[in-house]
Amino acid sequence: MNNSQLILVVDDEHNIADLARMYLQKEGFEVIVATDGDEAIRLFRLRQPTLVVLDLMLPGKDGWEVTRQLRRDSNVPIIMLTARAEDVDRIVGLELGADDYLTKPFNPRELVARVKAVLRRYTPPNGENSVTNKERINVGDITIDSRQRSVTIGSRSVELRAKEFELLQTLAQSPNTVFDREKLLNLVWGYEYYGDSRTIDVHITHLREKIEGSTVKIQTVWGVGYKLVLS
Repeated sequence: MNNSQLILVVDDEHNIADLARMYLQKEGFEVIVATDGDEAIRLFRLRQPTLVVLDLMLPGKDGWEVTRQLRRDSNVPIIMLTARAEDVDRIVGLELGADDYLTKPFNPRELVARVKAVLRRYTPPNGENSVTNKERINVGDITIDSRQRSVTIGSRSVELRAKEFELLQTLAQSPNTVFDREKLLNLVWGYEYYGDSRTIDVHITHLREKIEGSTVKIQTVWGVGYKLVLS
């Protein structure tokens, strides 16, 4: 990983933003800080950061609205922060396109670890993903190019976010093999996700929508997990 990558931290609590900046800079990251939603969008467009650490509860545009605007034209990884632990916040954040989720108060070392894990998954070294070293996977009418991080269904290109791509890649590497949710979390996220299997369910739902019409389906194995099958 190239630790000169630029991280945008968005939080109106200065002590939290400063703590996050200090720990990230200690690991070699360049860090810029925004304290509200409008400033976050302005800095994002101006500096094009590699990853965004985004508080949900912001003055003006909140974190949900900022995420919506960023997702209109960017797949930049987003780690959401919130002082609320309710499941609805977590699920809504993931549905909007967040790549990870951290509840305040948090250990800044954990934030650094999650930033590194998300970036490792988003920009794997030498264009390869740790899940597989195959450069191209063909299953049914789907072609997955690991080096280009692209997916096509027949001649149609499919735009996937980082985690969606890696989930599909993982399942496609072993068609008809059942992966339980914990296994998928470890393979795709690359670290323990505190047993929140709903993370997988939300991303699988989005992935199914995007490959709809393909000869390949993601089948639910009730009480266990998922597998990729040819319809």
